[in-house]
Amino acid sequence: MSKIMKKLNILFILCFTASTLFAQDSVYKSIELSPTYIRATNPNLETKVINSGVELTMKNIKKLNMGMDVPYILNQTPSVVVGSDAGTGIGYTNIRIRGTDISRINVNMNGIPINDAEGQGVFFVNFPDILASANSLTIERGVGSSRAGYGNFGGAISINNLDVNYKKPTVSFNTDFGSFNTLRTMAKASTGLINNRFITTLRLSRIVSDGYIDRSASKLQSGQITAKYLLSPTSSLTFNYLGGKERTQQAWNGVAQENLDSARTFNELGSKGDGTFYDNQTDNYQQDYYQLFYDKSTPAKRYFGAYKGKINYGGALFYTKGKGYYEEYKLGQSYGAYALPNFVQGNDTSTSTDIIRQLWLDNDFYGGRAYVNYLSEKFDAGLYLNVSEYKGDHFGDIIWAEKGIPNDYRWYNLNASKNDKNIYGMLSYKLKKNLSVFADLQVRNVNYEINGFRDNPSIEQDLSWTFFNPKIELRYAPSYKNSLSLFVARSSKEPNRDDFEAGVNNVPKAEKITNVELNYNHKFYRFISLYSTFFYMGYQDQLVLTGQINDVGAYARTNVDNSYRAGIELMTKIQFNKKLNAQANVSFSQNKIGNFTEFIDDYDNGGQLENDYTNTDISFSPNVIAGAQISYYPLRGGVENTLENLSIDLMPKYVGQQFLDNTENEARSIDAFTSTDLIINAPLNFDKKGKLNLRAGLYNVFNSLYETNGYTFSYIAGGPNTFNYLYPQAGFRFMFGIGVEF
Repeated sequence: MSKIMKKLNILFILCFTASTLFAQDSVYKSIELSPTYIRATNPNLETKVINSGVELTMKNIKKLNMGMDVPYILNQTPSVVVGSDAGTGIGYTNIRIRGTDISRINVNMNGIPINDAEGQGVFFVNFPDILASANSLTIERGVGSSRAGYGNFGGAISINNLDVNYKKPTVSFNTDFGSFNTLRTMAKASTGLINNRFITTLRLSRIVSDGYIDRSASKLQSGQITAKYLLSPTSSLTFNYLGGKERTQQAWNGVAQENLDSARTFNELGSKGDGTFYDNQTDNYQQDYYQLFYDKSTPAKRYFGAYKGKINYGGALFYTKGKGYYEEYKLGQSYGAYALPNFVQGNDTSTSTDIIRQLWLDNDFYGGRAYVNYLSEKFDAGLYLNVSEYKGDHFGDIIWAEKGIPNDYRWYNLNASKNDKNIYGMLSYKLKKNLSVFADLQVRNVNYEINGFRDNPSIEQDLSWTFFNPKIELRYAPSYKNSLSLFVARSSKEPNRDDFEAGVNNVPKAEKITNVELNYNHKFYRFISLYSTFFYMGYQDQLVLTGQINDVGAYARTNVDNSYRAGIELMTKIQFNKKLNAQANVSFSQNKIGNFTEFIDDYDNGGQLENDYTNTDISFSPNVIAGAQISYYPLRGGVENTLENLSIDLMPKYVGQQFLDNTENEARSIDAFTSTDLIINAPLNFDKKGKLNLRAGLYNVFNSLYETNGYTFSYIAGGPNTFNYLYPQAGFRFMFGIGVEF
């Protein structure tokens, strides 16, 4: 058992000793309206997003969660496309919202940022099975309200995993097993509320899977302990620790398109050149999250005399530690690429050698937040401050070489630091009974220092930005059946680490966006609801890959002047009767770059060829995305019975054609696909003393062969050449599970 698990077991035993043994059916919930105050401990339950969004509650997360990563639980939400390197939703996964990639999506845990400070992406594999402790999971499309962290540009995912909602002691255990030798085990226990003051919850999880793609196995484990102490009826102190450890085989390269018919699961990584593969071609990483929250609520009249309402204030401190490496076998590596002379042995001179190398990251991310909020019948006003600092070490070791390099040779050792400070104020005011206005003004300052890159250690960057991000919403709700809102926002964000490996004279500009959202929601009769969103996302200086080589010989993203996303998202819910309900969503959009220049390497004549394009589709941005969920409860109605909550959920998903680059070239695209999942849950209650839950997940039941992601590169050598690599997803697969709770 890992050190994490041992520490958590000790903490859990101590907590139980101290206790002295005191003993809706629709999965997706649309949320709207202006935000109330953001508590430090519980932003997702206390905050209603101003932009289009969907919330999953704890009950509904349990229904869907069989060990797959967060993106797959969000698969049926509007405008979302998810994928997996291993093809099964376990290991490295990805998500796009309205075509926006994860580096532009803000992901936070209890209001604490998760996005990597430098690359700005999120690796969900670093905190496996986090949803086993989640109270809610919220996805927001568009810029949305201000928040801490990176990627607040095209969407947001908020996870509330402060798992301290049990009044009585509880113990639960779940295990799920299925295709590709996948096995998930989870155990959780809570002390319940002790002396009306203290509660703690512990969870331990382990997930293993061979993966669909060759040599894409995952071994994942995580542990979480959450403790809450009620200082008074109106104040609390909450501590949360989450530790995750992953070891995954690498399937990052995808599969060459020409191999899809004959060798659909072929993984080229780790090849040793003799037909065999290196057996430790792995990614190894551990991430530990420490979070401490304080919240206080008091009547406003205590401070302002006659004023009604209440004052809420508090703060949070956090520390995230990450350390790990990926190990790989590399063929024919030039000595010069590792700052070494050619190897001379007698009269023979070697210019290259096979090696095994480890590329390391060792980083620390820490900071705090504070807030104060006034809430009354007409006013909701607040001031929020967030501060964070990141320090990251990047280094690489050659642990073995065929010849000419000593073992454990470190060829680079670099560092970077990043400071982020933002302050924002928000005000929501009810002008009339059915009319309200919301405003949110954020000032964000970022300082980023980079002391070299692996391939270009002499390039150093000292960068600074100050962004002003205003947002405003006007909302009209004449009755509980109808609501209309107009949201307008302006936001900016800095480029990520890779964009700056371009020399000090070729620094990319920050990206900017203007986001307009028009939401209209209507409830027909008592059983049909319609949610509609018209959106426009206009970009200035969006960073895209063009194939252009920068002044240090690297392919980097380039700013394009103007691009946009515009469309409509529709979501409906229908409650036919007690036994049957359904929901569906569809997104229609246009995603365009005004002017785009493609650069292609020309090895026949030297240099690069340039091709100009006008009004082309943005890569990985389908014009149509649709999903549905039909839920059937065959034993509901009439006399109560043990299996009355037996449910069968059918969930089809359609994703339209996606282009691999911005040229709108049919030969560089991913075909449209449809995949359908079937989820069966059979919860059995035992006279309120316990619960047994049997379940089954049948995924891609029609065995569709499809791909969700990929990349392309082209060059001229004896004529034009184009190579596409795609990420195939598994065909039909299954999971069966059993869970008990007392």
